Amino acid sequence: MRKFIKLSLLSSLIVLLIACAADLPVQDSKTSKQWFQQGHDAVVNRERLLIQQQKKLNQDIQSSAKAKNIIFVVGDGMGVSTLTAARIFVGQQQGLLGEEFALSFEQFPHSALVKTYNVDLQTPDSAGTMSALMTGVKTNEGVISLPESTVRGQCNPQHALPTLIDYAKAKGKSTAMVTTARVTHATPATTYAHSSDRNWESDNAMSQQAKDQGCEDIASQFVNSKTSSLDILFGGGRRHFLPKALGGKRLDEKNLIKQWQKKGHYVDSSSALLSLGQQAMIEDEAQINKPWLGLFSFSHMDYAYQRPPEQPSLQQMTEVALQRLKKNPEGFALVIEAGRIDHGHHAGMAYKALTETQELHETVAWLLTQVDLEETLIVVTADHSHTLTLGGYPTRGNPILGEVKGNDSEGYPESSPSLDQNWQPYTSLSYRDGPGAITSNSKENEEDERGDKVLDVYAPNYKQVALVPMDYETHGGEDVALYAIGPWSQLFSGTLEQHWIFHALKYAM
Repeated sequence: MRKFIKLSLLSSLIVLLIACAADLPVQDSKTSKQWFQQGHDAVVNRERLLIQQQKKLNQDIQSSAKAKNIIFVVGDGMGVSTLTAARIFVGQQQGLLGEEFALSFEQFPHSALVKTYNVDLQTPDSAGTMSALMTGVKTNEGVISLPESTVRGQCNPQHALPTLIDYAKAKGKSTAMVTTARVTHATPATTYAHSSDRNWESDNAMSQQAKDQGCEDIASQFVNSKTSSLDILFGGGRRHFLPKALGGKRLDEKNLIKQWQKKGHYVDSSSALLSLGQQAMIEDEAQINKPWLGLFSFSHMDYAYQRPPEQPSLQQMTEVALQRLKKNPEGFALVIEAGRIDHGHHAGMAYKALTETQELHETVAWLLTQVDLEETLIVVTADHSHTLTLGGYPTRGNPILGEVKGNDSEGYPESSPSLDQNWQPYTSLSYRDGPGAITSNSKENEEDERGDKVLDVYAPNYKQVALVPMDYETHGGEDVALYAIGPWSQLFSGTLEQHWIFHALKYAM
């Protein structure tokens, strides 16, 4: 009996220790070298399996040629639920029921799911996820293209990780980064900068200690670099290149745009961009080989649905970049980011996220008419997801932004909206958390709040209902989708670690 009691106490103690341990953060012990090797080995093993399978079928190895060109497209925050909602949204604008529509890249022959966690986060940050995609190494929250040993905000000398852009440039290819966000924002910055804090877009966000230790802000890194691998950088974010005296953010009183104009071309409007593209078609090689910088807005570029004429669209920026990139006989590497999908979600406004996804869909559809898929690998994915969800049993073809109208007992669409337990209508789109949550502090009759004045669910600023009240909606932690077409696109299948994608792209080159 005593022996039984002792065993019971021991078992209880073990259970208690396990429960306590579960509350502690888990530290991943892998180094950047191990992350890199893991991704490399995964791609090599996948290639070996593909060869074995094709030999068994007595087939030649499909797409065995190298990819002369790489186009890597990122919908920032474009999770699976965003794709579903966007395909319905775009389809319904074309007069369809919507659900049967397919976005341009959803028709690519190869697809995969991608894990998105950072080394130190279960639900990830953009700096860590895009760094994994661009360097082949997982890293920490808020860190730009530096290894996992980096402590955020500490300016200790670190080994800068080579990026996909660096590898492409070493092969003699032309390179470009095009984004609708600030060019110094976390996602685009990973292609050319190395920073222990994503917020160091300009010197105003840096501590004096970091400056004294020799750390350089992200905008300065791009302008001052003597070995930058980017030939073209287009997007928003003028404020981080200008001193406060000119309305910018910089405390060092430097005008980085003027500095840049000593080494390359600079444009700040749609008309100037189109003129630059036309010049590139007729200028001599010396002029074409100068790098290009386009900053088309003070901060992020405006959302697509309200973008002013002086700001180019994502497709226009891509078109001008491609005109130059295609001149290089060695090929090119082009990274495209639809950066404001993420911002629409953070605001809890699905309309903004869906119209940004629509712009990405249209840009990729245009791209497919401009490149040779025999020599160009196109990969479309997201860096992470968001908490957007679809539910409520709406009838087929129900407006994706509208209130839920279900079917009656005989399967016919109801004429009036479905009601919740408070006898209120609700939309099929909602968020797990965000500013759209209904709380006791909600103010009535104010724009974007749920008082008596509401409810234009189709308004761009309408905030979808959220469960957990927060100042802004958070990222989601689930896997994201990836779509691929072109040489070695068959490497992308199954469920992939995010940093493996870099190794597959590098291998394809």
